[in-house]
Amino acid sequence: MATKEISLADSGLEDIVATSTSVCSIENGVLAYRGYNIDELAEKATFGEVTYLLFYGHLPTKAELSKLEDAIAEGGKIPAAHLELIKQFPLTVPPMDWLRTAVSALSFYDPDYKDNSAEANLRKAIRLTGQIPTLVAAFDRLRNKKSLIEPQKGRSQAWNFLHMLTGQEPDATSVKTFDICLILHADHELNASTFSARVTAATLSDIHSAVTSAIGTLKGSLHGGANEQVMVMLQKIGDAAKVEAWIHDALVRKEKIMGFGHRVYKNGDPRAKHLMKLSEAMGKLKGETKWYEMSRVIDSVVQKEKNLLPNVDFYSASTYHYLGIPTDIFTPVFACSRVTGWTAHVMEQLAHNRLIRPRAEYLGARDQHYVPIDKR
Repeated sequence: MATKEISLADSGLEDIVATSTSVCSIENGVLAYRGYNIDELAEKATFGEVTYLLFYGHLPTKAELSKLEDAIAEGGKIPAAHLELIKQFPLTVPPMDWLRTAVSALSFYDPDYKDNSAEANLRKAIRLTGQIPTLVAAFDRLRNKKSLIEPQKGRSQAWNFLHMLTGQEPDATSVKTFDICLILHADHELNASTFSARVTAATLSDIHSAVTSAIGTLKGSLHGGANEQVMVMLQKIGDAAKVEAWIHDALVRKEKIMGFGHRVYKNGDPRAKHLMKLSEAMGKLKGETKWYEMSRVIDSVVQKEKNLLPNVDFYSASTYHYLGIPTDIFTPVFACSRVTGWTAHVMEQLAHNRLIRPRAEYLGARDQHYVPIDKR
């Protein structure tokens, strides 16, 4: 029996270089934003500083950071007409579907709606960075019949989101934890959603369309949806004592254990170690360490049985849970951070634009000829 020849199309474009960028790199297992190692940024920077770095190419002064964070908070307020529109959306739909449509509709009310200049796109990027967290929090509050809360100037993006979501002033540890989560998720080179955004932008479409494309791509369980599935798995297992048997049974059934392995990283996702520490610390803070402890056992079993290491999604699930974030909005929360990377890439794409138009390897039948319908 002849073996099927492996084609480029079968590989999912693995290791194919599709563009050049100065926004983000993954080299020798090291993730860096504009040359800054993610480890150093996670340990020393704030998400506001990282946002400025992605947008402007350098770290900000105190005055520059304050100006940007105030602009994000002010831009994060949703126009009244848009609020009336989204209040008509059904709240029983998947949160990512709701967010995708809500973000698309933002373009109608953007003051730079018809302006695709570099200056206007930067203003739109700043507004979107503020608006997406506001929308995610609004979705959860609307479905729980709670009044909506606007972002406040003088507060970080992490503080504002947790406040808008819960209605309570968040504690300093939770704010710092979520701030690090936002840093770790801000960008990841040419991941699937960023590629979608760049392809859309390359047609000279608008930045809202590009971000909407990215959100649609992020929705998938093989991309942003994995962290939600990790928490679903943890809740199904329910107890650390049941973990090993449950994972073994799942592996026998050839089920995929979400949150493990990565196409780019062969020696482990550098973001995972930070999230593991955050999960442990938040579990202790909340007095409920079982989700962290279960995660550690799953990690050990999967490494032993499959030789797979955790990726960014695995420990982010328990960390988000400890922060009080509902499981079904884990993926929208991913978008709250990644919008900075998406828009940085879109602006870079438009600055040196060329239409992205790859070719496909054809594997179908050849030399076919039409047969009249009454002779088939």
